[in-house]
Amino acid sequence: MRPVLGIETSCDETAAAVLASNGTVLSELVLSQRDHSAFGGVVPEIAARAHIAHLPAMVAEVMAKAGLGYGDLEAIAATSGPGLIGGLIIGSGFAKGVAIAAGRPFIGINHLEAHALTARLTDGVDFPYLLMLVSGGHCQCVLVEAVGRYRRLGGTIDDAVGEAFDKVAKLLGLGWPGGPGVERLAASGDPRRHALPRPLRGRPGCDFSFSGLKTAVAHIVGAYPPGPLPATDAADIAASFQAAVAAVMADRAAHALTMAPAARSLVVAGGVAANGAIRTALAGEAARAGVQFVAPPLRLCGDNAVMVAWAGIERLRLGATTPITQKPRPRWPLDSPEMAIA
Repeated sequence: MRPVLGIETSCDETAAAVLASNGTVLSELVLSQRDHSAFGGVVPEIAARAHIAHLPAMVAEVMAKAGLGYGDLEAIAATSGPGLIGGLIIGSGFAKGVAIAAGRPFIGINHLEAHALTARLTDGVDFPYLLMLVSGGHCQCVLVEAVGRYRRLGGTIDDAVGEAFDKVAKLLGLGWPGGPGVERLAASGDPRRHALPRPLRGRPGCDFSFSGLKTAVAHIVGAYPPGPLPATDAADIAASFQAAVAAVMADRAAHALTMAPAARSLVVAGGVAANGAIRTALAGEAARAGVQFVAPPLRLCGDNAVMVAWAGIERLRLGATTPITQKPRPRWPLDSPEMAIA
């Protein structure tokens, strides 16, 4: 199999990468947009315009760095959902154009599947394994049985965990995205100062809830006079919030592992997988359950095109490609029938 080009434009990262068939990264680029920080979240139209402005040059650059022409590729893979529809149309449309021009197959990739399969690229994880997918838009436990076969065990009933980090960061006067800022601030705080709730902890199943935790933080912050919080107090709130999230994640992972006794590994993926406290908590649960714990390198936790190209390779190995007429979709559950490979 020849190399595969991957393209990712599902949210506010514009990314392109070229992978050899064995997973070796031949070249990669990620451009993280910063124009959204003033709005406290991603503005879809701004994101789409940035993808249009940067994607063609980025693809040309990764191809040049890999020393390849489009005719040297096996296929072109691009995220086709879920995500912001404007970005999905731009990325998948560009990929389809390249595929048609080069006479190569197109592979429309589910963004969640790309995260789910990253551990197989980085650590050679065997099926089946338990995936905790945690990001700004997603928070769910999934049993990964094979490429294209996913069983959702639980998910958030309100906010995704990354969304909760962003909202708490805003309450604390931090920038966007909030996760890195909260983690940095929490490093100097006392996680025991505030007895914050652990929503659903100890309950059966592995669903999540973070809205009540976010509201509890808002009540603490609201008790202070208007204006910036004292530095020590802000750090203690951040640390207490992060500790509560880590405790909830560990509890939900423990329950999920009992629901998936065949799982050989516990894998965490998505942007929030970069958080050190959450990694440590999940690693402890994996050790107690006697399973392997896997977290991708930090550069592959967020949205990237390496994971998209790798998902394309995994599907190509099974003979799966995508009709050029496939439409991008803002919602695309991992356990939908369309994910199955015949």
